[in-house]
Formats: sequence, structure tokens, C-alpha cells
Amino acid sequence: MSTETQKTQLIRGGQFLVKETKAEDIFTPEDFNEEQEMMKDSVMEFIDREVWPKKEEFEKKNYALTQEIMEKAGELGFLGVSVPEEYDGLGMGFVSTMLVCDYISGATGSIATAFGAHTGIGTMPITLYGTEEQKKKYVPKLATGEVFGAYCLTEPGAGSDANSGKTKAVLSEDGKYYSITGQKMWISNAGFAGTFIVFARIEDDKYITGFIVEYDKENPNGISLGEEEKKLGIHSSSTRQVFFNETKVPVENLLAERGDGFKIAMNVLNIGRIKLAGACLDAQRRVIDGSVKYANERVQFNTAIAKFGAIKLKLAEMATAAYAGESAVYRASKNIEDRIALRVEEGNSHSEAELKSVEEYAIECSILKVACSEDIQHCSDEGIQIFGGMGFSADAPMESAWRDARIPRIYEGTNEINRMLAVGMLVKKAMKGHVDLLGPATAVGQELTGIPSMDKPDYSELFAEEKEILKNLKKIFLMVAGSAVQKFGAELEEHQQLLLASADILIEIYMAESTILRTEKNANRLGEDTQKEQIAMSQLYLYNAVDKITQKAKEGIVSFAEGDEQRMMLMGLKRFTKYQNQPNVVALRNTIAEKLTSENKYCF
Repeated sequence: MSTETQKTQLIRGGQFLVKETKAEDIFTPEDFNEEQEMMKDSVMEFIDREVWPKKEEFEKKNYALTQEIMEKAGELGFLGVSVPEEYDGLGMGFVSTMLVCDYISGATGSIATAFGAHTGIGTMPITLYGTEEQKKKYVPKLATGEVFGAYCLTEPGAGSDANSGKTKAVLSEDGKYYSITGQKMWISNAGFAGTFIVFARIEDDKYITGFIVEYDKENPNGISLGEEEKKLGIHSSSTRQVFFNETKVPVENLLAERGDGFKIAMNVLNIGRIKLAGACLDAQRRVIDGSVKYANERVQFNTAIAKFGAIKLKLAEMATAAYAGESAVYRASKNIEDRIALRVEEGNSHSEAELKSVEEYAIECSILKVACSEDIQHCSDEGIQIFGGMGFSADAPMESAWRDARIPRIYEGTNEINRMLAVGMLVKKAMKGHVDLLGPATAVGQELTGIPSMDKPDYSELFAEEKEILKNLKKIFLMVAGSAVQKFGAELEEHQQLLLASADILIEIYMAESTILRTEKNANRLGEDTQKEQIAMSQLYLYNAVDKITQKAKEGIVSFAEGDEQRMMLMGLKRFTKYQNQPNVVALRNTIAEKLTSENKYCF
């Protein structure tokens, strides 16, 4: 297949909203190749041997244990999965790097944070933006765990507004080094890192600049660390303030170009967002495993509580969210991997190809970050509820899982920021002509004023009705967001609650579609009889998505439309969310829950 043909078949970021994706064209966890399955097994074996048995120890602020585990992970090559082989990494594809991030992160948030901070924002800025000399000097040691990395962006007055940092970099008179002075906070891995990616402003530049800063405790060079922060969760993740007092940094350690710091920060965060989504997946599986086992063992009124409908509801919804997260994360990961391969074929360097490819799917990265971080929080909350009073006890695993699950909604840009980014980036893509929203939005407007068809379609094939509903949900987004853009234009970003509602519609569409396409692909090749529970999860997820989208769309419509326009849009909303064959949600949940309890684990 030619590069041009591949490019045509591979949809661009955000185009899922206006272009049909066929089931056979998406990647699913069932598509892992032999090498990926071996890597998955190796990571799981490592975590089950080295981390899971010490779970209680990670709640005792044992930072040395986290460092020890990270060193062992480095020895096994897990820290260098995405690093090119010429810098002592494994040079594996984007899906494989996501797989490692997924399965290494589930046992405890402390390791998930240390791993993510080191391999992502601690290493990738140099791998992607560094000069060849910088890469050769720093990346091999980071890839093997000889040195650990940390990312110094956030300041007391600069959080979501990352470019507002006050840290200064002043060039020496002889032009040989910069003196960096300032304060950074919430720096993961600070207690044992030897390489800092530091962002500072040179003179009165509009944008900050990135620097590679070495740290040696024996020769601190003006660097001092605050005490370990007292945190709600991730207790053994080292988190400190870092202070720079005229820290001398050679000019050759400036990262990329002067003023590129904000661009570096934003692009590296795109990668961090999708990997954070992946890091939430195995955490969900482990919470579900523990909940199912407890529900099977806990007897009340002479019956295992797993038999009760209220518990079945919880288990089914927890598993459905996890299955949806897997489906969407690996779908997007393969899109990114394929886009990287195309760009490399066209002559891009690997680092440039990865940067541009992740940027292409930045909308999906934000969607996944929000969805998966909120799903693990809800999953762990339901885990506590299933355990009852025992769930609230620190002696049971749910309490720490719930606390650790709270931070992903803040990491890598808060979920509120990411919701607004997803919609904002989609609108910008439309304005650049990368995603045609105008044509489909106009068609939806014409459909609203037309006479609806009274014909009853044939929904005999698997997911025929569900796919029609998905098409209609996309029309809802185009109706709401399209009208909002028309009404507010450039001022749309000031209407944050409308953006948040629109983002929730967008998120549910992507997650529901990914789930249905995964199941359809596997049903086509393995037989529908092998996918009974997966079909139930796909139908249940869509049903829940329709409910949420109905609520959010109504909220958006009444916020900006009045009179006949409002009535027409609300009628359209009702039409677009109508089932011909309403699913039996209780039966779907029971089907899923009974499979879980019979297998005594998350088994999908």
C-alpha cells in the first residue's frame, strides 16, 4: 500500500466526528502481537513480584523503595521502551510504550507517578527536542535508570497558565552560561532526580525557555530542595519544591531554541495526557479484581453479595468503563503510531514525526485523559462501597486506591482545562480546514427544519441501531457546538460552561464509538457468541452516553438559544437520542456482572 493511500485511509485527529471509521481499521488490545504480549507479561510479572506484595509499604512514604523499584525497572529496559536504540533504549512503537505504561502503573499510584514523570516529561523533552550532543549525553542514562529525570514547570503563581512563570535565566557577560533563579513546586521525582528539565524566562521574552539542568547533591550549584510534600495520595512518590539560586547552566544546555519552552511544555503534555490515560487502565482492572473477589467471598443474609442486584450494577458499570477506556486508548495509540510511520517514510526524523503525530491527535489525548482519570476515580469509589465499612479502612486496598486515583484529574492540565482544550482545538482544526465541521453542521441544520422520515430501518445486523445512534450523537455535537460558534464566534472561549458541556458530548461520542468498534471487530473475526459480554458492555456504554449527552446538550441549548430556535433544537435533540429498540439495561448489567463473578476477576 502506498504512503498516499495509507494517509488517505488514516483519519486525522478530530475527524472521528465527521468521518465513518470501520471496525476493521481500528486497533484493539486483542491485536497485540507476540512481542507486545511478551512485554505485557514481563511487566505484569515484575509488578506482581516487586510492587504488589509491598503495596502497604508504599503508603508509609518509603521514597527509597520507589527509587529502588525504578532502578530495577531501568535494568529490565522498561524505562527506555520509547527511547531510540541508538540512545540505549528499546526503540519500540507507540502502542508498546503505551502497553508498558498501562501495566506498570496499576499496583500503586506512587510507581505510576514516578514512572510517568521520568519516562514522559523527564526524558521526552530531550529525546524530542535535544541536540544530538544533548541526546548522547543525557538520554542513555535516563533510559537505563542510571539517572532519573524531573520536570520543573509549575510555580506558586504558574499552574494552568504555564507561561506566566517568574523563574529567570540571565546570560553571563562572557556568554558561556545562564544563571537561573526561581522557585518550582509539585516536582515529581525531585528527591532522587539528577536531571531537571527547567523552564525559565530570558529577559522579557514573551515565552519561556527550556533548559537541561544537572543536579548533584554533593555539588548543588545553587539548587536546594524543599521537604517532601504531605499529600492525599501517592505517598511514596517524591514531591518537593525545587529552588534555584543563580544556578549556572552552560549555554549548550538550552533546550531547542530560545523562547520554545512553552511549545515544548504543551507538546510534551500531549504525550503525557494519553499516557496518563493508559496509566489509569490497569489500576481499574486491579480495583475490579479486588471488588469481584470480595463480593464473591462476602456473605450477608446467607448469600454472597455478588448475587445482589445492587452489587451487580456496580461491577458491571466498573467493568464497562474499563473496557471502554482500553478500547479508546489503544485505538488512539495505534493512530499515532501509524501517523509516526507515515511521517518517517516521508523523511521526517523520528523525533519530529512523533511530535507532529501526537500533536495531530491532541484532541483525542485530552479526551482520553479526562475520561480515564474520571473512570478510575469512580471505579475506586465504587470499590470502597462494595467493601462497605472495610473499604474505608486502610487495611483494605480500596482506601489507598481511591486516594491515588484523585491526582490524575489534576495532572497534565486539569480536566476542566482539557475539556475546553478539546473543543477549542477542534474548532481551530475546522478553521484551518483540517476537519470539515461546516458542511456537516449545515446539513444537520437543514435536517432539523426538514420532515423526519417515518420509515423504520432494518436493525437486524449487530450494532446497526447503535451505529445509527452514534451518527445522531455526532449530529447533536454539530448542532450545539456549531450554533454556539455561529453565535459567539471568537468569544466562545469566554463561555466556559458551554464549552464544558460540549466537551462532555465529544468525549462520550469517542469513547462509545471506540467501544462498539472494538467489539464489532472481534465479533466479526471470532464470532458473536464469543463476545456476548462485550456486546452487552458496548450497548450499556452507549445507553449511558445517550443519557449524559441528552443532559449536556439540553444544558448547552438553553444557555444560548431562545424561542423557536430553542424549541427546534430541543426537538432535534429528542429525535437524535431516540431508540427504536430500547435496551434492557438491567439484563445487560446482569450479563456482565455474572461473567465477572464466574471468572472471579476482570476478564475482558
